[in-house]
Amino acid sequence: MTAALLAKLTQNKLGKIHLIESEAIGTIGVGEATIPPILDFNRLLEINDADFLRETRATFKLGIEFRDWKRLGESYMHPFGTVGAGVGRAAFHHSYIRARMAGDPTPFEAYSLASVAGRQARFAPPPAGDRGVHSTIGYAFHFDAGLYAAFLRRYAEARGVTRHEGRIIHVAQRPEDGFISSVTTENGLTLEGDLFMDCTGMQALLMEKTLQTGFEDWSAWLPASRAWAVPSANAGPLLPYTRSTAHGAGWQWRIPLQHRIGNGIVFSHDFIEETKACDILMSHLDSKALMDPRLIRFRTGRSKAFWNKNVVAIGLSGGFMEPLESTSIHLIHSSLIKLMDLFPDADFNPLLAKQYNTAVGLDFETIRDFLILHYKVTERTDSEFWNYCRNMSIPASLQYKIDQFVENGRVVMSRGDLFQLPSWLSVMLGQGLIPKRYDPLAKLVESRTLTETLATMRETIASHAGRLPLHSQFLRQIGMELSGEDQA
Repeated sequence: MTAALLAKLTQNKLGKIHLIESEAIGTIGVGEATIPPILDFNRLLEINDADFLRETRATFKLGIEFRDWKRLGESYMHPFGTVGAGVGRAAFHHSYIRARMAGDPTPFEAYSLASVAGRQARFAPPPAGDRGVHSTIGYAFHFDAGLYAAFLRRYAEARGVTRHEGRIIHVAQRPEDGFISSVTTENGLTLEGDLFMDCTGMQALLMEKTLQTGFEDWSAWLPASRAWAVPSANAGPLLPYTRSTAHGAGWQWRIPLQHRIGNGIVFSHDFIEETKACDILMSHLDSKALMDPRLIRFRTGRSKAFWNKNVVAIGLSGGFMEPLESTSIHLIHSSLIKLMDLFPDADFNPLLAKQYNTAVGLDFETIRDFLILHYKVTERTDSEFWNYCRNMSIPASLQYKIDQFVENGRVVMSRGDLFQLPSWLSVMLGQGLIPKRYDPLAKLVESRTLTETLATMRETIASHAGRLPLHSQFLRQIGMELSGEDQA
């Protein structure tokens, strides 16, 4: 992603771009689901949806279904796009809360086209220029991250990037200021450079092992520390959403692709043994595993700086947050855009790095709070893990958001929040966080008018969702070849 975007946006006019990577080093292989900003990244590269879907065996994603997070046996959707429409002067969710307090049991997701269509395994993107109910849908993708990397490698090389195969075995620094001057590979190649992008994953070869930047550990708030990952054969209807199912010491993901299903279980090794977690994963697969499960160990947190001297950490070298809301790939994209906005010259003015570190740090912290919300706001009492999560202390920034919502029904957005109002509301309400009161302006609408308006809204969404093609049918219509069991 880094090589491709730099090649596209600089057109190789700011200097030669070299990409060093080793086939012998595997990828983490978890990031197979994304959020809607991936569309912006692909558009920057001028990659159309059809080519992307074909090259990466991708499917569409309308959101995430969360099972058993609130209580065992219950589920809710975190959809992409708009939820509801204003009724009078108050924001929609205040009218929803008012109706709920009056006894209306309708779930929040019933007012989201993405949720309703997703539950029926239906999808089609909104037509260009559409201003009706179809325009309220938002979408992203599930895709094979390995195929995406290979696709972008070809893209980058076609635009002048020089790729070198091999591991880096030596990093040289300038004695006067500690800046990186060159790297040497196992093949004897030494490359000098001005700006180095550390894309070495959790080992953070340049940022941590060389520059010793330091790390902020967030595992007290996000206690999961391991993941087992395994692909399985396609089975059942091709769902246009990710599924996250909570277990006794973590949660399991299910990501449907054109040619397989991506599965994994994220868990805390403090609360369950690795082998037992693997057994849970394998016993809850929908279909036959295609290979042996692979264990991934990680530590949740972030680097104390994302730009240090002449090194910028991109991706997991800058920090790791579990894939609960599919944010890892987005953080690569977001960090690169911020770098392009603050691109240095040969002087490396430290104010640029300071601003970059502030902006990227804010991205990490606001996403962190959103992830913690899922664990903190739960009614589960069936395991030590969930008791810990329910009772743990949380960052003051998140506690303030929760307090404001509980007391006033208002979601206070932070500067730099990636996840906006519909996302926070979907998780808060979905996990049983009900405010004590709502916006007084919501009372200006007559009760009968409110009831009728909400009913019409639900009926319109349900009717439109029912007219959309099945997800599998739409993929076939645009030329995709699905494998595995009949996906219709």
